[in-house]
Amino acid sequence: MASITIRNLDAHTKARLRVRAAHRQRSMEQEARNILRTALAENDVVPRDLGAAVGARFRPLGGIDLALPARGPMREPPLTGKTASK
Repeated sequence: MASITIRNLDAHTKARLRVRAAHRQRSMEQEARNILRTALAENDVVPRDLGAAVGARFRPLGGIDLALPARGPMREPPLTGKTASK
C-alpha cells in the first residue's frame, strides 16, 4: 500500500481531524484515509445547470410531492409607453 506525507497542515485543521477521529473512535491516520476514500468515491460529474445541482444536493434527503394548482390562461400585459397613448 502507498504512503503519503502531508506537510504544512495548519494547527486548526489538525485539531479538527484529531477531534473528528476521536468521535469516531479512530486514529487520525485512519480518519484521514476515510475522508479521502469518501471524497474520491463521490461522483465527479458536474451538473450542467443550477436546477440539476440543487436536485443532486438534496436527492439523498428524499422527495416531496406537492399538489400544484391548475393554471389559467395568461393575462394581457399592461399597456406602457407608446401603446398606452393610442
